[in-house]
Parts: sequence; C-alpha cells; structure tokens
Amino acid sequence: MDKKATRESYGEALVMLAEKRPDLVVLDADLAAATKTGIFKKAYPDKHFDCGIAEANMMGVAAGIASTGKLVFASSFAMFAAGRAFEIVRNSICYPNLNVKIGATHAGISVGEDGASHQCNEDIALMTALPNMTVINPADDVEAKAAVLAMADYVGPTYMRFGRLAVPVINDPATYKFEVGKGVQLKDGKDITIIATGLMVGEAIEAGKALAEQGIDARIINIHTIKPIDRDIIIKAAKETGKIVTVEEHSVIGGLGSAVANVVTEECPVPVIKIGVNDCFGHSGPAVDLLKEFGLCAENIVNVTKAALGK
Repeated sequence: MDKKATRESYGEALVMLAEKRPDLVVLDADLAAATKTGIFKKAYPDKHFDCGIAEANMMGVAAGIASTGKLVFASSFAMFAAGRAFEIVRNSICYPNLNVKIGATHAGISVGEDGASHQCNEDIALMTALPNMTVINPADDVEAKAAVLAMADYVGPTYMRFGRLAVPVINDPATYKFEVGKGVQLKDGKDITIIATGLMVGEAIEAGKALAEQGIDARIINIHTIKPIDRDIIIKAAKETGKIVTVEEHSVIGGLGSAVANVVTEECPVPVIKIGVNDCFGHSGPAVDLLKEFGLCAENIVNVTKAALGK
C-alpha cells in the first residue's frame, strides 16, 4: 500500500486549486519547506507570501486579504497556527466570519523528534470551540487533496489538519468524494463501532481486520469533519452496535472522542471509550515508536475494543 504524508498532499492540492481559482493567495510563516506550501511557491511565486516567524501577524494579514474577497490559505505548524495565533484567529477571522483557510501541518505525537513543544495535541479542541470555525482532519492523500479543493468552495473560516508522517493511502481517487460534515463508513459491523479520524483511520482499518480474524465484527467509521460532525452516522452506529471506541492522534479532552460522546449522550446513550493522548505532553522520539508508546496503533485498538466488549 502506498504511503504519503498529508502535508505533501496539501502542497500539491494548492497547485491544483490555483488552476481553478485565480484569486488564490497562500501565506506561510517561514516554514514553506516543511508545510509543503513551497510546492505552490515554486509554481506560483507571485501568489505566495512569506510572513516570517510571526504567525499571529500572518493570521491578521490573512484576514485583511480575505476581506477583499480573495481566497486565502494561511499555513504553519499546528502548534503555531492554532496555539500561538489563537487570539487573532478568534477575533480577526472567526468573529467577523471571514473566509480564511488555515492549513496546519505537523499536528500530534507523530511530529516525532521535534518533541513536546511542537507536538500539538490540543488544536482540535481549540479550533472546535470557536464559533463559525469548520474543522477538517483528513485521513490520507486522497482525502486531503479532496478536502482542500472542497473547502475552497466552502465559505467561512476553516481549520485543516495535516500530518508529517507518511500514512497509507486508503481511499480510491477514482471514486472518493469529500462532503463537509459527512462521515464515511468504511466497514459495516454489528458487535461494536470504531470511529477514527486523521492518520488513525488507517490503524482502525488494520484493527478491524485483526478483530475479524478473532470473530469480532467491528464497524469502522472515518470522521474527517470534526465540526460540524456527522450526528446521523454516529447515532445510527450507537443504536445498531451499542458501544463505540474512538481513536485520535489528539488529546482525549476536546477532540473526536468528546464530540462523539456529546452526540450519543444527547441522542442515544451508549459507552464511548476514547483512545488518544491521555491528558499529558509528548516527548521526543521516532514517530512510529511514539505512536505505539501512546497506544495510537492497531494493536492497542484491538486490545481496547476487546476489553470494551467484555464490559
């Protein structure tokens, strides 16, 4: 199975988008080589602007450009785009409801050797709390590109989360269709539901295969839009399988698990077991090893799912 980092997909999608949208402007904060907006810069140097190591200022610039009617993507690491620039995103982008797209790369534990200071496990919680903000967390190359192209036509503030680590390409580019706010059922199942987002979707698929070999029929759902979340697909799963396990490369506080739990407690109360970063900071190390250490892997999903069925 081919593997590709969604940050690469982001850079390539911007080039694809520029061919359709002459009003596109891309901003970066001295990280074009890492966020992969450098791919766009090479193709369209007159539409790419480096705002320097001043992420809050970049968001203000993005707001100003958006107010003129242009389509603007502002890019940096998740730690800076969601963390350092939070107040400007809140007051200058979300409050006036401006059409700014934030491309946040290097999210989560899989940033690896960059360590705790750069491993942003709180960005989804921060961004979903903001009124008017749409939050997207694509699972693979195909979904990331489709999401960028789709969100360019979606009017309003958008936060898009991309990863540094190469992940399996699980979607077929010939048939895949991205719909804002719509989850994707990847496998039907009657015993329990596993709901995943971002790079954890691939791990959830592998866990589903391993569980099937052990006689456990798990439904697998990909939630690429954390806000607005697909309530219907979650409620249906809760009613039909009775238990849900959520998997995310993010804190268990305020992320996918919290969003799913909010839905089921209102509509169809069932147990929701969360797999994620358990209210702690990460640390430096190889990305794949860190994911296993923090339980963000197929093996742990299998173990947690079997334990949930035993409760």
